[in-house]
This record gives sequence, structure tokens and C-alpha cells, in this order.
Amino acid sequence: MMTSHEIRRHFLDFFRSKQHLIVASAPLVAKNDPTLMFNNSGMAQFKDFFLGNGTPPSKRVADTQKCLRVSGKHNDLEDVGFDTYHHTMFEMLGNWSFGDYFKKEAITWAWELLTEVYKLPKDRLYVSVFQGDSTDNVPFDQEAFDLWKPIVGEDRIIYGNKKDNFWEMGDTGPCGPCSEIHVDLRSPEEVAEKPGKDLVNADHPQVVEIWNLVFMQFNRKADGSLEPLPARHVDTGMGFERLCMAIQQKRSNYDTDVFSGTIHVIEELSGRKYEAGTGMADVAMRVIADHIRAVSFAIADGLVPSNAKAGYVIRRILRRAIRYGYSYLNLTEPFMTKLVPTLAMQFADVFPELNAQRDFVATVIREEEISFLRTLGTGLGRLDQIISDLGEKGTKEIPGETVFELNDTFGFPADLTALIAREKGLTIDETGFQKALQEQKARLGKMQPHRQVTGSNWPKPTGLSLLATTSQKPMRIL
Repeated sequence: MMTSHEIRRHFLDFFRSKQHLIVASAPLVAKNDPTLMFNNSGMAQFKDFFLGNGTPPSKRVADTQKCLRVSGKHNDLEDVGFDTYHHTMFEMLGNWSFGDYFKKEAITWAWELLTEVYKLPKDRLYVSVFQGDSTDNVPFDQEAFDLWKPIVGEDRIIYGNKKDNFWEMGDTGPCGPCSEIHVDLRSPEEVAEKPGKDLVNADHPQVVEIWNLVFMQFNRKADGSLEPLPARHVDTGMGFERLCMAIQQKRSNYDTDVFSGTIHVIEELSGRKYEAGTGMADVAMRVIADHIRAVSFAIADGLVPSNAKAGYVIRRILRRAIRYGYSYLNLTEPFMTKLVPTLAMQFADVFPELNAQRDFVATVIREEEISFLRTLGTGLGRLDQIISDLGEKGTKEIPGETVFELNDTFGFPADLTALIAREKGLTIDETGFQKALQEQKARLGKMQPHRQVTGSNWPKPTGLSLLATTSQKPMRIL
């Protein structure tokens, strides 16, 4: 059975054999692009090439890109830990054509790699094509349909709407129709009961999309209209973690060797066994194993937790993980920092920036943990009392002023309070919370998400410089 390292290497070697230049991942933090806070897809670093504003290093490129989806149009944070296949940070394997090959080659090569190199069973694969959209005046993708039909047969082709089969990086920018490839990982007994075609795009944990072939043809303008791009391009993205799940014949991304090393360390730290179930201890382990990747790589790419913008998002992710470990694994001392060495060694060959700065990354995370753990227990106790009082009153909503108090005094972001509330069958008064924030802004003359300020004694990064890790210039992977 292929390891995750072998799976990644086979992808890059395959497209190298198809005359693609293999380049390095861009940093997680988007640079020089006001439409993005984080790089949320493989194509982000190539955006200017699609728009005709720059010259790519090659007309054919492939890589594995670090992606983060926790804000904006693409946001998977709330699903992480509770299902088997969503992540904050994930790897996106991709191949691109900048005005060179188009649908025929993209479709043919995708099928060749999945079925001849990775040996995925053909009878477990389904594909989708864009059904068209009259609002945007984009027709049914007949070309993609005609290419797929002799490969998979018409009965394995699904017609997808704009939501599922028209890919856009954000509200503006390059976009176009796409063909998705889905895999059915269920048992033979389950397959016999219901065909996989009926479960495509139905959020089934074992019938999942693994590869999206995007045919970049348009630019979405600020007024919502579409204009043709100067040339037609191919932009594909394959979720590495899901691909490993399929090839290694697991029922969860977290059961693959992408996460098993980290989860093993969490087991040792907590004294609990990971059972791959739906209990909160298992959810907590998945949350921690996922979030440590996002936080560690973001810091290695030059971003530190803070109270503003991208830094605040990273702080929220880290505090979400700390809270799960504290509440469900009894991890009351800094523990996230202890996961960094294992993670750094795992990715040393493909993302060396983390291993080069692992001491700095571990120190930053430890400082954040110490700060948050000081108030976490008290804050959780206060929230428990609030929830108990609401129960006595028969109230199902936490007042906005209370949410603000938890945020301002205990460093609980509103979304963390909302998460805990949902676990108890409650909601929060979002409108009231926003009003309290605005009142504080008027008082102080500036917005402060909360009072916690840490990091003043963080050391300077060592090893790989921040300048090197935040560069957007594509580089060959040696």
C-alpha cells in the first residue's frame, strides 16, 4: 500500500513526465492580493497568469499547494473534527495549463493517473459536468460531456449546477466550469443497497470528491458580470488527504498516515486511545491534529497570532484546539507546542520551512497556550454558570452582552462561545454582540476583539528567513 509520501511523489512525477514544471507551494498567507486573506486554492499564486498580467515560468506547471479555508467564500472550520474529510489546512495537488492544453488532456491524464498509476477501481469513480447557467449565460459543457462519455459511460456522469460545477476562487477573479471526479469508498454491501451516483454531492463521508478539473475561461468582474479571459487555461485541484484515504482504503482522512503520527502523540499526551468515533474525545483529537497543521505552517510562513485580520484567524484556530483538548482530553498544560517536532519532520522533504523554523514556531504556540490557559478554566466556569442560569429561565439564547463579556474578559471569540452553545443546544445573540463591540469601539476609538495581548517576548525566527518563506515566486522542488 502506498504511503502518503509515495502518493505525493507519484503525482509530481506523473506530471513531470507530461512536461510540467514542478514548483514550490506559495505561503498560506496571500500576498499582494486584496481579495484573499489566505491562499485557499492551488491556483491563487497563478492568478495573474490567468488574467494575462504576467508570464508563467512554464506553460505547464504542477505542485502541491498549502491551502487554508477558514474565512470568506470557502470556509470549512465548523465541519473540522465532526466529519472525516474537512480540514482547515490541506494540501491541494494540482496541474495547470496556461493557454496550452485544455479539456481533452486534463480529462485523459486525470483518468490515467487515478486508474493506471494509483489503481483506483474504475467502477467506484463518478464524474460531473456543468449543466449550464442561464443567469451567467454559460451553456451546458457539451465538450466535457463528450470527452467523459467514452471513458466512464453516460450512466456515471452527473450534471452539476453552478454551486457544484462552476468554480470561483472568490467574489471576483478567474473562474470557469469544472468537472469533478468522485470516489465511492463504501463497502460492497452498501454499494449494493444504493448506487454511488445517488450520493454524489450529498455530503456522504465515503462518497467524496477527490479531484476538480477547472476550465478557466472567464473573469468575474466586480459588478458580477463575466468576461472572457485572454486565453483558456486548465486549473486542477485534488485533495491530497482525501486521495490518501481512497488509495490507503481508509474510511477517514484521519486514519491515513497523513495524520496518524500526530494523533499518536496526542494519545500519548492525553492517555486516551483514539477510536475514530463520534465521541467528543475523538472529535477533539481530530480537531487538534488538523489545527496544529494550520497554525504551525501559518507561523512558519511569517504570520503570528494577533488581534487583527489574518493573525486573529490563526489565534482563533489555535484557541479552538486548546479548548477541545482542555474540555475533552483533560490537557490543562501547554500541549500543542509538543506536536510541532513530529509535524516538522513529517513534512521536511516537501515543506522544509516548518522544519527550518520549528523552534520558533513551537515557542510562539507555547506563549499563546500559556496565555489562553490562564483564563480558559475561569471562562469555561463562567460560561457553564451562564448556561445553567439560562436553563433555569427556560432561555435558549445567550445575550449579546454576555458573549461580549466572555470575549473581552476571557479571550473567548464569539464563534467559540457559539460553538460551546451549540453543544448545549443553545444559540447566541449575534446582533447584540456586534452592538456591544461597536459601543466599545466608540469608547476606545478602535476595535479590540479581546484584551489578550501576547507575543512581546517571541524570539526572532531562525533558520529559513521570513523573507524566503513569504516569497510568492514559484520555485522548483528539488
